[in-house]
Amino acid sequence: MTKKVVISFPDGEASRPLIYELIKKYDIMVSIIKADIDGGRRGKLVLELDSDSDHIAQAIDFMQKSGVDVSPLEKKISFDDSKCVSCGACTSACPSGALSIGAPDWKLRFQPDKCVVCKLCITACPLKLFKIEFAD
Repeated sequence: MTKKVVISFPDGEASRPLIYELIKKYDIMVSIIKADIDGGRRGKLVLELDSDSDHIAQAIDFMQKSGVDVSPLEKKISFDDSKCVSCGACTSACPSGALSIGAPDWKLRFQPDKCVVCKLCITACPLKLFKIEFAD
């Protein structure tokens, strides 16, 4: 099972080895999708946790009891590809690689599973073809 979560560290907690603890104690494969840490004092991480559902639930409980705010990644980006002209403006704004253009057809490709909902594509697209949706 994989689950994407956003974790927020309070002041002074961003320097603790949280990822190591998740891997060691709960046998979870952790992918850091996006990180925004303010000088080691506080910050946010978007993580993809991969393990069985019991281990993920235990790890989330551990983080919350440690003072780390954990919330599921509940939003997603949708894209109207029928109107896209494949200009590429969004690809340069996408930090996760969810948007790409390449051979042989040079058409825009959107991979929602890689999207971290940073919303940069929304402002980068001159045709306004991206929008935020709340996941079920």
